[in-house]
Amino acid sequence: MYNSLLALFLCAVSLSADRQPNVIIIFTDDQGSVDLNCYGTKDLTTPHMDSLAKRGVRFTQFYAAAPVCSPSRAGLLTGRYPVRAGMPGNAGSTKGRPGLAPDEVTLAETFKAAGYATAHIGKWHLGYTPETMPNGQGFDYSFGHMGGCIDNYSHFFYWQGPNRHDLWRNGKEIFEDGKYFPQMMADEAVAFIETNKDKPFFMYYALNTPHYPYQGYAKWLKHYAKLPYPRNLYAAFLSTQDETIGNLLATLDRLKLREDTIIVFQSDHGHSHEERAHFGGGSSGPYRGAKFSMFEGGLRVPAIISWPGHIPEGVVRDQVSHSCDWLPTLTELAGVQLHQKDIDGLSIAEVIKNKNAPTPHKVLHWQIGRGNNPRWAVREGDWKLLGNPQDTSNKASLTTKDKLFLTNLEENVNEMVNLAEKHPNVTQRLKKLHDEWAAKNVK
Repeated sequence: MYNSLLALFLCAVSLSADRQPNVIIIFTDDQGSVDLNCYGTKDLTTPHMDSLAKRGVRFTQFYAAAPVCSPSRAGLLTGRYPVRAGMPGNAGSTKGRPGLAPDEVTLAETFKAAGYATAHIGKWHLGYTPETMPNGQGFDYSFGHMGGCIDNYSHFFYWQGPNRHDLWRNGKEIFEDGKYFPQMMADEAVAFIETNKDKPFFMYYALNTPHYPYQGYAKWLKHYAKLPYPRNLYAAFLSTQDETIGNLLATLDRLKLREDTIIVFQSDHGHSHEERAHFGGGSSGPYRGAKFSMFEGGLRVPAIISWPGHIPEGVVRDQVSHSCDWLPTLTELAGVQLHQKDIDGLSIAEVIKNKNAPTPHKVLHWQIGRGNNPRWAVREGDWKLLGNPQDTSNKASLTTKDKLFLTNLEENVNEMVNLAEKHPNVTQRLKKLHDEWAAKNVK
């Protein structure tokens, strides 16, 4: 009954609208699981990101496709588990390095086929050859860097020598010495929106913030001067990010496009504890783990969808959801044909509209790397099993007995106790689920 009502509602929206809705995906980089006021953090100033939750649906059990950059992006853009999309690990940050295979069908290609203008603005990190750069993957317009990160003023990839300049527009290298990259992103987004305001557009707004190097505005560094190091540096960069997102939202409001635009907000994975990130700064709150880790702090991310006047506003959804779900969900909401049927994502449109709708997922899988001893995880209901776990948050040590790590997230969301020996039958059942999935899908 509810499915029929939902279909009638979506049909009515499509028929009554002058055009299909615009779609903007705001994808942040290395943002901690709880690092927004609307997720309970008290020491940050994030009004613009929080405004999306006030005018939309916020998720509490939303998972990235991977705990590291390139695989997470591949999962988002293709709706397929990263290992199935051919991205089990990070793409290179050097010219000539391949990435996401051109025959993978991306969100951009899907919406472009439906008549949308498409744009990539920001970080790519999914290939550094013409066919694997954004213009070869369905984006009409592209501006940003192709590797994993850049200095925000010089636009050089500097932390692994030799230093390499990395700033591109539509496949051609450009030089904009001294200009602040997050603000450049905002300016590029505004120009694209203004150019395409009279027709539907799809924008992948892939921020490189709050990924290192932490280079927040001076006013925010002053604002957070009393926070302990390195939280102060991370916080300043995150509030700078919030300010640039505010510029984007203000443009939609000025052009009266907010109710015509679906906005998705998500972090690509948990915060970083790498040396280049000052060994921390972000927060996973009650969760164990961070970037690179299959514990919740590496995978459970802030995620919001906003479409004022069309979906609920100011509500929370606790159902398990996954970033691969955005492809089928957005095509359903926008009335766009889904061309690639062999995907792992499932539409969460019913979850978005109805707090009582069940999660579409019985089981979720993650894996980083191939070959011997890859890191992996599987979740079934409240049970989660990790293989070869890594705790990058260093909340507790792991031993050889933890090679298989079982937790019940309803009872122990902090994942500090390994229940594998206490529940051997559950451990073996979930191990079998992973083994059968890997044998079929990991080539």
